[in-house]
Amino acid sequence: MKRSEINQLIVDAKSFFDSFQFKLPPWAFWNPEDWKGMGHTEVVQNQLGWDLTDYGAGDFEKRGLILFTIRNGNQAIGHPKKYAEKIMIVREDQICPMHFHWAKTEDIINRGGGNLVIDLYGSTPEEGLGNAPVTVSVDGMPRTVEPGGKITLTPGESIFLVQGMYHRFYGESGKGKVLVGEVSSVNDDNTDNRFHEPQARFPKIEEDELPVHLLCTDYPEYL
Repeated sequence: MKRSEINQLIVDAKSFFDSFQFKLPPWAFWNPEDWKGMGHTEVVQNQLGWDLTDYGAGDFEKRGLILFTIRNGNQAIGHPKKYAEKIMIVREDQICPMHFHWAKTEDIINRGGGNLVIDLYGSTPEEGLGNAPVTVSVDGMPRTVEPGGKITLTPGESIFLVQGMYHRFYGESGKGKVLVGEVSSVNDDNTDNRFHEPQARFPKIEEDELPVHLLCTDYPEYL
């Protein structure tokens, strides 16, 4: 992805968050120079902040995600925080591809806007797609779907996903962008994503202009 595209997507995301009165921490608006000497902070060590990906497909509108990690622990360094929180924007028909987590459990929450559609499969011991019905908790109520079945979350609804539960999600066509929250156990996007079809989690960036705000993957270079 071009840095200019990433910059514009972040600008648009800030406006979208503001439209829901969802406020980010002050350092969300820092420029790259503000981060000098901040490598020791929890923000940097636990990969908090802006995050964006096209999953290596080169078509963000169809296959991508922009998010902001608000809080997170870090098991690799023994950080005491055992939970994480993210806020995301999912566009109509924009797919977050099929994947599961070996370690993380999570609530995915429709915080407002359009409807969020989630496709679900269990997984086999060989980490393939399961062929049995799956039961999940939607706002504390059990719901069972056939393999590959869909659950649509309207604003205010949430779903709980356990380890090994394959899922992909996207905004329902014609309903507008979705403000999506995630509350989970510690998040580790470097080691805990099992994509059904192998793909990149973080984008390759063409630096055609300077960053407006750093992505969490930019910290090592700019610090």
